[in-house]
Amino acid sequence: MAIRIMQTFLFVSFLLSSTILGYNHDEVKSWCSKTPNPQPCEYFLSHNPKNTPIQHESDFLKISIELALDRAMHDKVNTYSLGSKCRNGLEKAAWEDCLELYQEIVLWLNKTTGSKCTKYDAQTWLSTALTNLATCRTGFAEFGMTDYILPLMSNNVSKLISNTLAINKAPYREPSFNGGFPSWVRPGDRKLLQSSSPASQANIVVAQDGSGNVKTIKEAIDAASKRSGSGRYVIYVKAGTYNENVEIARKVKNVMVVGDGIGKTIVTGSKSVGGGTTTFKSATFAVVGDNFIARDMTFRNTAGAKNHQAVALRSGSDLSVFYKCSFEGYQDTLYVHSQRQFYRECDIYGTVDFIFGNAAVVFQNCNIYARNPPNKTNTVTAQGRTDPNQNTGISIHNCKVTAASDLKSVQSSVKTYLGRPWQKYSRTVFMKTYLDSLINSAGWMPWSGNFALDTLYYGEYMNTGPGSSTANRVNWKGYHVITSASVASQFTVANFISGNNWLPATKVPFTAGL
Repeated sequence: MAIRIMQTFLFVSFLLSSTILGYNHDEVKSWCSKTPNPQPCEYFLSHNPKNTPIQHESDFLKISIELALDRAMHDKVNTYSLGSKCRNGLEKAAWEDCLELYQEIVLWLNKTTGSKCTKYDAQTWLSTALTNLATCRTGFAEFGMTDYILPLMSNNVSKLISNTLAINKAPYREPSFNGGFPSWVRPGDRKLLQSSSPASQANIVVAQDGSGNVKTIKEAIDAASKRSGSGRYVIYVKAGTYNENVEIARKVKNVMVVGDGIGKTIVTGSKSVGGGTTTFKSATFAVVGDNFIARDMTFRNTAGAKNHQAVALRSGSDLSVFYKCSFEGYQDTLYVHSQRQFYRECDIYGTVDFIFGNAAVVFQNCNIYARNPPNKTNTVTAQGRTDPNQNTGISIHNCKVTAASDLKSVQSSVKTYLGRPWQKYSRTVFMKTYLDSLINSAGWMPWSGNFALDTLYYGEYMNTGPGSSTANRVNWKGYHVITSASVASQFTVANFISGNNWLPATKVPFTAGL
């Protein structure tokens, strides 16, 4: 009886609150029924103190983002309070990741409400916010602490962001720059970015022998963070091996790092999950400041295969470009974490899930080298899309997938797959790519049982080489042999990352279509 009275009281309170705040209950249900998560939508919309009128879908989107932002800020405060409860270094490492990631979540939700935000930008930034939330949880899961963190973090934020992705999803195309430059590129930068003599164009020179302005890359990044103006800041790193972990923060934008070539200018580190660091913080080189460019560099993690996840480079930089770079590691070498990214004429080495993350990313004319793994199984990709409306995925176009030198002699005893589904809506395509004989005939590997096999999207289009036959590929519902050029073109530079609008200004070569 008491339970029934309480239920009646809560229901009446719900109706009264919606009336007091100006929202009709039926109106709330009608709008929220359009979302994949109507229950938190109804609850938080009914308790929204702003009482913003909802007349159009754009109004509903705006207020839905505000609801997600409000809950994100609430969970951010909760996350701060967790710090005093961290019992060891592992817990503290995961907690510190979450602090940084919640700052990013709030930032991107705020930015999505801006007047200059296109629908395409909004979908990218909402996708990033949701990715950051998933990364926070992953950090605790890596050390077996899900029971410790999950009670503190409700699912409301992820569900509310998921709702905004569904509402915003619509046919959209970012407006063309009509041959001009994005706001972050000055016309003179076009010549600078293709210069064959980076030293003469650099704002600062890094050299271990003292012949430059500074001796470490960290010092150069510090200088970039203190500069006046917002134009492109070029850091030339002379040949040498720089043993340092570098982080380019969100506020440090429009930075270009140029080396003397692959194997000549090397940034190296050895952090790993096996060594007590989260995957997120294991990166030798990490960048989140927008519009980052790297050219003629090697990024390396030397933790080795036995130390599990050990990232060479992590990028959460929107509109970032990597040209003629090498990424060397074993498990989780290249973390394409979030945002829009492009890789051209790069080399990527690894074993397990060595291209992974949840960016919208295209690899073009790259060499992908599988190494000899300790457990005799390689997976090239592990894409991390957690929501069907995130505009993210990995597109590998006109590349080569072959065995690294250490794998060639034992190739017959190792199974190498194109990928496995890290998350429920994992999305990866290989197009016009040379697949050597190391690729297992099944092509793709399950993550765990039947997880994600119906909801993922894996595609192959006009690949070549002895490993490209699709005759014996997996028969999952989510796997596709793409035969239509119009379907394949959805994953090109022009369509998948809207590259025609921002890549020309970088002067990095690219193929817009198939």
